[in-house]
Amino acid sequence: MHELSIAQGIVDIVGQYVPRERHETVRLVRIRVGDLAGVVPDSLAFCFTAVTAGTPMAGALLEIEHVPYTIRCTDCANASTTEPGLALCPRCGSTATTIVAGTELQVMTIDVDEETPEHS
Repeated sequence: MHELSIAQGIVDIVGQYVPRERHETVRLVRIRVGDLAGVVPDSLAFCFTAVTAGTPMAGALLEIEHVPYTIRCTDCANASTTEPGLALCPRCGSTATTIVAGTELQVMTIDVDEETPEHS
């Protein structure tokens, strides 16, 4: 279950951009996960909730955008979405293809509340 370490990595990335004293204002973290990233989205969401539980980021949501595996044929220039791992161009049948999408595992945006919470 490497999703736990990925979830911790996401929290570490948030920490680089949001000061620790503002972690409680983090409401949403949007990430992109490609078909070839080797990540189970539901497990990652569960691990993110577990990693942030009991921290100032508890309650922050993780929104996962799925990125389909996409190849481009170098012979006919066709770009197509296909099953992960297939490298056959559906238009011309060539195997001269390159992966153009589907390997992503990126933090895209971090949403925080505009107002600084009051500390008592």
